[in-house]
Amino acid sequence: MSAGRRKGWVEDWDPEDETFWESRGRRVARRNLVLSIASEHIGFSVWSLWSVLVLFLSPEIGFPFTPGEKFLLVVTPTLVGAVLRLPYSHAVARFGGRNWTVFATAVLLVPTSLAAYFVQRPGTPLWVFLLIGALGGVGGGNFASSMTNITAFYPQRYQGWALGMNAGGGNLGVAVVQLLGLLVIATAGDHHPAYVAAVYLPLIVLVSLFAALRMDNVTAVRRAGGGLKEAARHPHTWWISVLYIGTFGSFIGYGFAFGLVLQTQFGSTPLQAASYTFLGPLLGSLARPFGGRLADRFGGAPVTAVTFVAMAAGTGVLLVASRLGSFPLFVAGFTVLFVLTGLGNGSTYKMIPAVFADRAGKKVTEGADAADAFARARRLSGAVIGIAGAVGALGGVAVNLAFRAAYGTQGGSGTPAFLAFIGFYVVCVVLTWAVYMRPARGRPDGVRRPVRTSGVTRV
Repeated sequence: MSAGRRKGWVEDWDPEDETFWESRGRRVARRNLVLSIASEHIGFSVWSLWSVLVLFLSPEIGFPFTPGEKFLLVVTPTLVGAVLRLPYSHAVARFGGRNWTVFATAVLLVPTSLAAYFVQRPGTPLWVFLLIGALGGVGGGNFASSMTNITAFYPQRYQGWALGMNAGGGNLGVAVVQLLGLLVIATAGDHHPAYVAAVYLPLIVLVSLFAALRMDNVTAVRRAGGGLKEAARHPHTWWISVLYIGTFGSFIGYGFAFGLVLQTQFGSTPLQAASYTFLGPLLGSLARPFGGRLADRFGGAPVTAVTFVAMAAGTGVLLVASRLGSFPLFVAGFTVLFVLTGLGNGSTYKMIPAVFADRAGKKVTEGADAADAFARARRLSGAVIGIAGAVGALGGVAVNLAFRAAYGTQGGSGTPAFLAFIGFYVVCVVLTWAVYMRPARGRPDGVRRPVRTSGVTRV
């Protein structure tokens, strides 16, 4: 089988055909994955740009914002990015993976340029920054379109790894922009926030050009579209979305708020806060592919359940550190929590294609056409990726609103927020066990331990 082209679209794409995959598919998929990671990485960096810029906004340089106003500035791009994930996932099917990647990357020039200009203008009112932050939220939508696109390129047996690499490389944008903020503060001081934004302007141009020249549109993505309404009626869509609130919502919420929490609770300077904020998102991003790998081997549900138990315990460490006033223990606890969110992100997303592939397999055993059943499974998987990505990102909004409520008053404490997080993680453990692990007729096998038959992993 060969992959023909028609009007810029690669046809006859079938990664499940091992002959096609080994002869041509793997190379094409890898090239698209690399450029998809680059685009998503830039998107995440722009999306989380204000988590760094707020550290610079002090009365000394003409920005007398309260902690509550700063948390609001961090919440705004989180919310917009979450809302845009649904239309972004649909846009890939409508316009093609390459075409949409070029647009979604190039449009980031607008919020990045505005941020670089206005953060150097003392006295700029809060509403201007909120508007620019909202525009920066478009970077959060890149995740959904990128993941939906990559799902169509890889065979189901490699999707845990491929989705983990794609998402992990994108998530690294949170750590990289924070590391860049540290570099700027350490070398140029805390009066030059525009340098952080300006670095991304040429990178956006370069990634847009490479995507235009080297990525592909595949008809498989177009066939995978149109499943949002069907997916919205499926209960597994919402169960997995709730779990993704706990994993990705925690990752992005903590990533955006960590520096402000250190400044508010421990009185850290911008340099001190920036010195620690990048480490957790960095390790969490690197952990995401390993979460996908573990899910490929042991099943998504067991890995996800264990991760939530550990996240509840890690949040308990933050409560202890807060009461003791221990800065080292607090930073260490948060760093471990970031790693756990990364593992959980990878394992939870692996559950999506596994659930629907399992259902397709059962339909085939009942006499359904295999090609139609698995095409429907891919369509639903792409749609659920968009829905779960949007709902999960709203979890980041909830995390930041919880911190804003906890720290918004004079002498506020993070204890109420941490207790709420622990309660939610316990709910996620119970949900994972009840829906995906408890033995019962009709439960999807694909999210539990994979079954090997004749040397082939069936999920």
